[in-house]
Amino acid sequence: MERAGRLIGKLKLSSVLAEPEARARAAWKVAAGEKIARHTRPTVLVRGSLIVEVEDYIWQKQLSTLRAVLIRNMAKVLGEELVIDLDFRPMPPRRLPQRAETPRRMTEGIKDPVLEMLYRQSQKKELA
Repeated sequence: MERAGRLIGKLKLSSVLAEPEARARAAWKVAAGEKIARHTRPTVLVRGSLIVEVEDYIWQKQLSTLRAVLIRNMAKVLGEELVIDLDFRPMPPRRLPQRAETPRRMTEGIKDPVLEMLYRQSQKKELA
């Protein structure tokens, strides 16, 4: 029985799905496990080295000791030795887009009370 990673490589899929980088990033979650995958993010594959962003220096140090095991797991999941090395880089957490809790007043940034009054009057005229 052939592994799914090999079959995907042989199938004639769109170029986005068949790219080695996309396959390596997709295989990371399975190879690393759920707990490690929550604290890491695979970003790019450069000359056989998968660059993985980690939360902090502690995760970088701990995962460096597991490098050989993770590379072996990646080869099992992918069905080939696509990832030769792993490069762990600490990156600051990224903020996702958020919705505003309350709507912002348009006149909030206008510090001059006269200009604020003129702005409100002009808005009332446009609505009428």
